[in-house]
Amino acid sequence: MIEMHGLTKAYRTSDIETTALDNINLEVNAGEFIAIMGPSGCGKSTLLNIVGMLDSPDSGRYSFFGDDVAGYNESKLANIRKQNIGFIFQSFNLVDELTVAENVMLPLLYQKVPGAEREQRVQAVMERVGIAHRAGHRPQQLSGGQQQRVAVARAVVNNPKLILADEPTGNLDTTNGEEVLELLNQLNRDGTTIVMVTHDPGHADHAGRVVNMLDGRVLSENVVGLNQASEARHA
Repeated sequence: MIEMHGLTKAYRTSDIETTALDNINLEVNAGEFIAIMGPSGCGKSTLLNIVGMLDSPDSGRYSFFGDDVAGYNESKLANIRKQNIGFIFQSFNLVDELTVAENVMLPLLYQKVPGAEREQRVQAVMERVGIAHRAGHRPQQLSGGQQQRVAVARAVVNNPKLILADEPTGNLDTTNGEEVLELLNQLNRDGTTIVMVTHDPGHADHAGRVVNMLDGRVLSENVVGLNQASEARHA
């Protein structure tokens, strides 16, 4: 699904240049659940943004389903995002003025899905994540765990091939965090590819592979759930 070779990204101000990604080589296969870990400032979120085509690398190759998208313009990238990728953020990013159902429906409006189909798909996904009984409520009337369930529903209502989750449990207590992780596990079992940034080793254990980053580089990759994890060191 995803192949990255020699990706670099730097952020520049008038006084300083900061290297966010340094020669990243990474592959993600369809159906995988990958966790990206590392200390603050190591490049995790920058990598996730490039995977999600919210940012572009300075150099290197990024292939998405066989197409090199690194040089695509924003219009092309936006179309690929809408058709293939769902996003889940730590801060939920719900629209306070909209109801739960209206928040979940937003991606379908952008895709111009017909009204009857929109309502059917929204109802189905709200039931799937256990939030249908709150359909008429607004985000501020919900708990943190319920808000993240709405965010998950919004991310999957378009049936994306890839879900990108940036610290999806960061603002949740332990119980709600585990419930959101179980939702991600269910989606992965149903065939959705998931790439998740997390700082919690316990949460990373839900993934099938853990990518460890340091100073903008992939330090190691560990396969989770085996008697002896296999590790690939990157020069």
